[in-house]
Amino acid sequence: MLRIDEATLRGAGIRPTRQRLTIGRLIEDGGSRHLTPDSLHQEALTQGMRLSLATVYNTLNEFAAAGLVKRVPMGERSWFCTNTAEHHHFYHEATGRIEDIPGCQPQVMGLPDAPEGMEVAGIDVIVRLRRAS
Repeated sequence: MLRIDEATLRGAGIRPTRQRLTIGRLIEDGGSRHLTPDSLHQEALTQGMRLSLATVYNTLNEFAAAGLVKRVPMGERSWFCTNTAEHHHFYHEATGRIEDIPGCQPQVMGLPDAPEGMEVAGIDVIVRLRRAS
């Protein structure tokens, strides 16, 4: 279970402010969770928490840089996943929902060599789904 508390933030080199701890509590739940800054901001407002959208964006990006959550780029929109293990995602085009692909490590064939002095840091696979016709 993901736990973002004062000790976790300090261990990641992040100052544990009230806002960061609040956002950490919001994203904790027993399993893998997929969030956008907008959805998390709305969740905070619904629970009566006063956080600006900019604070939510900045904090999620900071958590991702520290490895506490994983950024899942989806075009112009970024999602954040609480499952930081290597894994890939299904994206449901009709609903905009994203979910982990369970127990699957797709093989990427024909990957070009990285430019000199560089190495591949990771590969994000997002499988887009729609209803079969």
